[in-house]
Amino acid sequence: MRLVSLVPAATEIACAIGALADLVAVTHDCDFPASVRSLPRVTSATIPVGATSRQIDALVRAAASRNESTFHLDAGALRDAAPDVILGQTLCAVCAVTLDQVPRSLPREPRIVPLEAATLEGMYDDIARVGNALGRARQAQRLIASLRERVDAVREAVVGRARPRVACIEWVDPPFNGGHWVPEQVALAGGVDVLGEPGARSRELGWDEVRAARPDIVVVMPCGWDARRAEQEACAIPDLRARVVAVDGNAYFSRPGPRLIDGIELLGSLLHPEAVAAPLGAAVIAVRAHG
Repeated sequence: MRLVSLVPAATEIACAIGALADLVAVTHDCDFPASVRSLPRVTSATIPVGATSRQIDALVRAAASRNESTFHLDAGALRDAAPDVILGQTLCAVCAVTLDQVPRSLPREPRIVPLEAATLEGMYDDIARVGNALGRARQAQRLIASLRERVDAVREAVVGRARPRVACIEWVDPPFNGGHWVPEQVALAGGVDVLGEPGARSRELGWDEVRAARPDIVVVMPCGWDARRAEQEACAIPDLRARVVAVDGNAYFSRPGPRLIDGIELLGSLLHPEAVAAPLGAAVIAVRAHG
C-alpha cells in the first residue's frame, strides 16, 4: 500500500499503528516520529521563515479573505507519490492542507480518508478510521485502549484535588484561546479552563478578558510552535496576575493525534505535580511567577 499523509496528525496516527513503512510522502510540517523527516514532501507554506505572530495572523486573514490558504498542495509531487490511500483533514484551512485541495486528475483514484476530530472522542474515531482503511483495525483498537488507560490514570490521580483555573493561549498576537479538545485536556488534567468550551473553536480574545477570567495559571501553547518559541511569544503577554508557562503546542495541543494524551499528562504535571508525572522529554518553561 502506498500511503500519503496531508496532515501531521494523520502521519502520527499511521506510525502509531505500525504503518510507517507504507508512507511514501508527507507534509512539510511532519516531524514526528523523526523517521518521517526523510520522506518526500507534498505540501508547502507561503508564510516566510521568521515571520512574527502578528505578521502570520495578517497573512492568514488575507488568504482567507480570498478563499485561499497559506498552505499549498504540490499536485505534481502527489501524482509522483501515486497514493493508494490519502489521509487528510477537514477541520482547519489555517494549519494544514484540506482534502478539497486534492486534484481529481491523479493517475488512479486513491481512497480518501478524512480526519475530522474536534474532540478527544473524535481523535479516537479518527484512529479507528485510519486503522480500518489501512487494514490495521486491531492495532488501532489496541492504541485507543492504551490511550484511554493513560487518561483514566490521570483522571484518577487528580480526583478530589483543588482544580486550578487555567487559561490556555493558542496564539499571542492577537490572543486566541485553545479550542476544540484543549478544554477537555485541561479538565481531565484536573483544572478548569476559564476561556474555552469542549469542542468549540478557538476565538480571538482581549487581554482584559483573560485577566477578568482570573486564571491561576496561563499556559502558552502557540499552534505549530515548540516551547522555546512559545517562551519568546509569552514574554510579550501583559501582567495577568497569574503564573505563566510556555509549552510545546505543536507536539501536545495543536495536532489531534495520540500525543494529545501526552498533553493531558503534561497539564496534569503542571497543575498537580505531586500526583502526575510529565511525559518523557516534555519541556515546560517558566515565564513569569504568580503575580
